[in-house]
Amino acid sequence: MRDIVLLAVLPLLIYVILQRPFIGLGLWIWTALFNPNGWVYGMAATLRYNLLFAAATIGVYLVSKRKPKVKLGNVGVLVILFFIWTTLSSLFGIGIADVTWDFWGRLTKVLALFLFVILVMEKKLHLDFFLWCLIFSVGFYAGIEGLKYISSGGAHNIEGMAGHVLGDRNELALAMAMLLPICFYLLGEYGKKSWILKFGLLGLIVLVVTAIIGTSSRGGMVALASVGGYLFIKSKRKVLFAILFVCIGSAMIGLIPAEWFSRMDTISNASEDGSFMGRVIAWKLSFILATQHPLFGGGFKALENGIVWYSLSQDFNLYPFFYTGTAVPNPFLSRAAHSIYFQVLGDHGFVGLLIFVSILGLSFVNAGKVAKKTREANGPDWLFNLATMVRLSIFAYAVGGAALSFAYFDMIYALFAIVIVLEYKILPSVIKDQEKREQELLLQQKQQIIPAKP
Repeated sequence: MRDIVLLAVLPLLIYVILQRPFIGLGLWIWTALFNPNGWVYGMAATLRYNLLFAAATIGVYLVSKRKPKVKLGNVGVLVILFFIWTTLSSLFGIGIADVTWDFWGRLTKVLALFLFVILVMEKKLHLDFFLWCLIFSVGFYAGIEGLKYISSGGAHNIEGMAGHVLGDRNELALAMAMLLPICFYLLGEYGKKSWILKFGLLGLIVLVVTAIIGTSSRGGMVALASVGGYLFIKSKRKVLFAILFVCIGSAMIGLIPAEWFSRMDTISNASEDGSFMGRVIAWKLSFILATQHPLFGGGFKALENGIVWYSLSQDFNLYPFFYTGTAVPNPFLSRAAHSIYFQVLGDHGFVGLLIFVSILGLSFVNAGKVAKKTREANGPDWLFNLATMVRLSIFAYAVGGAALSFAYFDMIYALFAIVIVLEYKILPSVIKDQEKREQELLLQQKQQIIPAKP
């Protein structure tokens, strides 16, 4: 039945993309994060929906006569520089060539989405549709898994869809934590207009939090704590927020198994946790890899190459200042970097890491500037709220990603692009409209003061 429905609406989706390319952007990110192929069978499972929607969106933009002026800003320039740098690191990499170029191709697709978000998006409608598509991708999966977790009394183990970009439960938990601020923005915008959307989004927020807990991901919990702490500090209703937190927490305690608390307790005793120390070992080997190849690093996934891992393990004790306690690497069992920062460091060297951190930091800062300038210009609340919530999503990624190999995630680059759209398209338009309204008001006041000539 799902196959029939999807195939039936596919021509309609292509048609609306040809009419409104911003819809194509939303479907582009939706297919990237939802993976419709994993939900259908038969012929419907063989189609490449993400490629189809991306190609339609790009094609419509290229043939369009009206192409608005584009300003990339400092973040856009850095993202392009990062792409160039990753290309060079792939050319000079020491990993398996097929693996390296496969991941280079994946990053290319992610950056294509980044670029076309900047090129196509111009209005609040475009942004909101894109964010709703995030809700119906990551949010939909979180809602389903959250309901399973509740109905099973906490026995259901939440995992990502096998073979998908969010297949790993830790990465899935981080994506859901990043989605929470988006839920709060849409709740503020549409909750006042419809009680169905209000209670639907409130329910989704509860289910997303439940799903994050259900993944038993420590990185996801750290990201969730960062989102919750920020919202509490910024909230004007701290007492109500605290009561809501206590109520949800009390309800969840009955569902959460004892093993979950034991796992979370290892956060405060990280040096005694074998899993965490395994991450520290991977971090140190990533650092050694970058030290030996400081300019371009080892290339995509070089650390996970068994030969490279074994070679780096032989030099493990040459860097005693990078403390790992008594933990030492197994030279015959390679692992991922388990950190967006050490992942980029090992893959693309110190220069690559500097570019990546600059993109992350400037996007966070620029989103804050948009929010501040919106307030100073008496701009609309939605722009202030969106800039603030996107900033919080970036912050959640920066914190939660510290223990995950998730540096090339579609959603974070889309958020980088949204910050650019807010800064160079939406904000100037809002300020211009505000100045125009002020001039009209001033003119009206002068006309009232000065009597008309007889």
